[in-house]
Amino acid sequence: MTRLHLFDLDGTLLHRTAAPVEISRQLGLEKEIAKLERAFVARRIDSRGYAQRVHGLWAGLTETHVAAAFDGAPWLRRIRDTWTEIRNQGEYCAVISLSPSFFVERLTTWGVHAAYGSRFPHVPFIEPVDPAGILTPAAKVEIADRLCAEFGLTRADCVAYGDSLSDAELFGTVPISVAVNADRYLMGLATHSYTGQDLWDAYELVRRAR
Repeated sequence: MTRLHLFDLDGTLLHRTAAPVEISRQLGLEKEIAKLERAFVARRIDSRGYAQRVHGLWAGLTETHVAAAFDGAPWLRRIRDTWTEIRNQGEYCAVISLSPSFFVERLTTWGVHAAYGSRFPHVPFIEPVDPAGILTPAAKVEIADRLCAEFGLTRADCVAYGDSLSDAELFGTVPISVAVNADRYLMGLATHSYTGQDLWDAYELVRRAR
C-alpha cells in the first residue's frame, strides 16, 4: 500500500512567509505586499484578485529576482531528506500552492514528484495574467484527484500538510492531515499538529499512520 503526501508551500514549507512576500522583498516592495497579504487573509480579495495585483506590482521582475527569492527564503529544515524518505518508501509527494508556478516548480529539483502553482506569464512580464490559470483552494482538491489518478491512488491514500484556510478544503477530503505552524481554524480540522521548523518532524507524525 502506498500513499501520496500533499504539501502546501506558503506558511508550510516556507516558515512564516510566502513566495509572493519573498519575491516582493527582492523588489523592495515589502509594504505593498504586506497590504495585499492582509487583504487576502481577511478575504477582501480572492486568489485571482490577489494574482492580478501582484502581477502589477512585479513589473520589473526578472529571473534573477526569482532565483534570489527562492534561494534566500526561510525554508523548513530537512525538506529534501523527507522527500527522499517518502520516495524510498515507495510513496509519492507533491506540492500544490496558490503561489506562482515559476516559483513553486523550482521545488522539483529537491525531489518532489510534482509541483503545481498558479500560472503566471513568463518572467519578465510582457503579457497580462490570465485569471483562469490562478489556483483556488478548491483547485487543490482537483489537482490532488488528478495526481491520485496518475499514481493509481484514491483520496483515502492521501496525507495533506498545510497551515491556513486555503488548505481547509483539501484537509476535508483526506483521512490524514498535518497542521504545520497553522492557525487555530486549520488545527481544528487536522488529525495531527506540528509547530517547529523541521519538516521531518512533521512527517514523523504520520510516517507509520495508515
